[in-house]
Amino acid sequence: MKCRSAKDFFSVATTLNVRGKLVDIAQPQVMGILNVTPDSFFDGGRYVTEESIITRAGKILSEGAAFIDVGAYSSRPGAEDIPEDEELKRSVAAVRCIHRQFPEAIISVDTFRAAVAEAAVDHGAAIINDISAGELDRNMPATVARLMVPYIAMHMRGTPATMKSLAIYDNLIKDIVDYFHQKLFAFQQLGLKDVIIDPGFGFAKTISQNFQLLQHLDYFRILGRPILAGLSRKSMIWKTLDQQPAEALNGTTSLNTIALMKGASILRVHDVKEAVEAVTLFTAFQQPAVND
Repeated sequence: MKCRSAKDFFSVATTLNVRGKLVDIAQPQVMGILNVTPDSFFDGGRYVTEESIITRAGKILSEGAAFIDVGAYSSRPGAEDIPEDEELKRSVAAVRCIHRQFPEAIISVDTFRAAVAEAAVDHGAAIINDISAGELDRNMPATVARLMVPYIAMHMRGTPATMKSLAIYDNLIKDIVDYFHQKLFAFQQLGLKDVIIDPGFGFAKTISQNFQLLQHLDYFRILGRPILAGLSRKSMIWKTLDQQPAEALNGTTSLNTIALMKGASILRVHDVKEAVEAVTLFTAFQQPAVND
């Protein structure tokens, strides 16, 4: 008898309403990371001019990503806080020039601040990616509901500066699933419809907890929402392999493939081409056997 996993038993939403257009995510999609920060853990400082931002956005799209995720606030462990006006200025400048150059691109903005989210949407962003799921700015869920854009809600404890000390759970998977049950109920009361779940690899979780989370990623399908996996070049990879982030591409692809097999709908990555190839091969693997 074939052993079946949790992903075989629960249906998950397969479309997102992006500015009135339905985006199909029945086949997994890739989100390319575009950090416009000076201090992100892997690519900080690379994309701070308009020319470099447009070049990076064009590369993300040409390599097959469905989404561009713009981040103007570094959320790496121990990262320092920056003022809201500085984050807003960086985000809006990046979104504006990407939207002008690539008007059909679906731009996500990685922010936990409602004011930054609203300004970014006003200038062309179409998805909000919140590392705190509304915990760091209680106005965020209502703001996103009013803006009528999809919302990526991530699990985290504390802030980027404090989260490493908060990786203590009674039952890791149950605690995070319960967290999202409560969040989704609250979002529903606000009329927030398109929600994507991000279990938060590397955020208030130890390396062993990250691997436990990946092993049981399919359990989150019980929530009925698409799952985003953000594993790209994270410390669970390069520390396990005794490497540096710059060497962690192969490890990232390996774990992205496991995430796809566990039911991830979106891979958030630095390296788009390799992630798209992983999705293509995973999709071929899933197809019924045919005679070549």
